Amino acid sequence: MSAKKSLPRGALARAEKVLAALQARYPRPATHLEADNAWELLVATVLAAQCTDARVNTVTPELFRRWPGPAELALATQEELESVIRSTGFYHSKARNLLGAAQRVVSVYGGEVPPRLDELITLPGVARKTANVVLFGAFGINEGLAVDTHVKRISYRLGLTAHTDPVDIEQDLMRLFPRAEWGDVNHRMVWFGRDVCHARSPRCTECEMADFCPRREPPKSK
Repeated sequence: MSAKKSLPRGALARAEKVLAALQARYPRPATHLEADNAWELLVATVLAAQCTDARVNTVTPELFRRWPGPAELALATQEELESVIRSTGFYHSKARNLLGAAQRVVSVYGGEVPPRLDELITLPGVARKTANVVLFGAFGINEGLAVDTHVKRISYRLGLTAHTDPVDIEQDLMRLFPRAEWGDVNHRMVWFGRDVCHARSPRCTECEMADFCPRREPPKSK
């Protein structure tokens, strides 16, 4: 974690406007990942690292058909799993982590994904971001706020944080938004990052937050 910085000036007031704007644009936010239970969401979230959700959604049906749960996956070989998840990238480490996570879920937690942050992060390949996604998506628990590349970019552009480290950004956002909103703030920012606030060429002229965004880009001259 980097040296702690104070919140940017006016961050609290901006956060209230940001929340209202995101709620209006995305009344019923949801994850892009397709999963029917906590284990499937954990697996999909691990696979989504450095990969698009759309690609993950093409891989997981076959994965869950062959290994429906952690007990089945724990018996798979690394080579078998790699052959299924290869297209998600970094498949060596992802396969190793998923096999380790499956074995630990079976041996330590009786085959059930634990609904606790401190236990989730003991699973191979599961850090705070993945744990927060699983806790909210599968259990409705707001223990933290998952910070991915979209949340990081949007939070900085909108002047909600002065940090670049995801852990520090998470702490700032947890101070700015009501706890009950943490999970949905993540979903809404991810959708907003994909629809409007792109990493390159953000669509500022279409953004309802442009009036108070400290880093809005001026309209391009014709």
